[in-house]
Amino acid sequence: MKQVNDYLWKGVLEDVFDDFLRFMHPDADEIFNFERGITFLDKELEQIFPPEKDEFSVKIVDKLAKLYTREGTEEWVLIHCEVQAKYSNDFPQRMYTYFYRIFDKFGKRISAYAILTENSAKVRTNSFVSEFLGTKLEYHYNVYKVSQQNETELLKSNNPFAMVVLTVRSVLQNKFLDDAALMEIKVKLARQFLTMALPKKKIRIIMNFLKNYIRFENSENNAIFEQQYEQITGKEHIMGLEELILTMERKRGQIEGEKRGEKRRENQLIINMLRKNLTDELIADFTNVPIDYVQKIRESLN
Repeated sequence: MKQVNDYLWKGVLEDVFDDFLRFMHPDADEIFNFERGITFLDKELEQIFPPEKDEFSVKIVDKLAKLYTREGTEEWVLIHCEVQAKYSNDFPQRMYTYFYRIFDKFGKRISAYAILTENSAKVRTNSFVSEFLGTKLEYHYNVYKVSQQNETELLKSNNPFAMVVLTVRSVLQNKFLDDAALMEIKVKLARQFLTMALPKKKIRIIMNFLKNYIRFENSENNAIFEQQYEQITGKEHIMGLEELILTMERKRGQIEGEKRGEKRRENQLIINMLRKNLTDELIADFTNVPIDYVQKIRESLN
């Protein structure tokens, strides 16, 4: 499901890119003029770095965005962000290669970030150095390791990107937990997100990321979580997990109705992904449906 996580990262980075910058730089609003918007240069980035055709090659989520600063001129800055789950020894060189190709194409200042989502405590370099016969190149970039972040500090934050990090960190820290334990973690995070003083749109974004990033082995638990979520948002009494499961067992008819509703939501999700020109294979993998089912929906839209 790594490809699914890549898709989720790409989507959430676009949705909370301004929050990401504020998270990394508390004075971001003094540096950037967010009112002028953020332009993502996916097509330009793909021209510089064509996608690997080898399905077994290392895949790295990358985003390239154009922002305006609050300087007197219309100078703009390119923010290059890498997200990588599996670290490779040539990663620093790759970061530098991205830098010089982007700089060569646009001739603008660049701030680069490597968000590492590997479950490792090993310290990773933030530079690429090449030296030979008196000639030396030294390139530095920003490194942010999700697994090494402090949960208490993240919980104190009111930044949506901090909640994204909490979600990813929870998966890394609890990789081998069963569905019951994952349910407790997922509900706890949902409660935390809903207490934040954020616009409804931002809450919806990070909740969708949470729902899709932390996945249950048994898909029926998705309906259980949805009921928990509805009770939280409705400010109703939240029953314990065991009590909730027993209640759901007694209401199988209700579950079936919710499954039909989930199927409609799934179809709508497939339609939305098709409209974003994603491949049938990726959509089938993400939604866990046969590829011919996706193809049938695609045909119905034409």
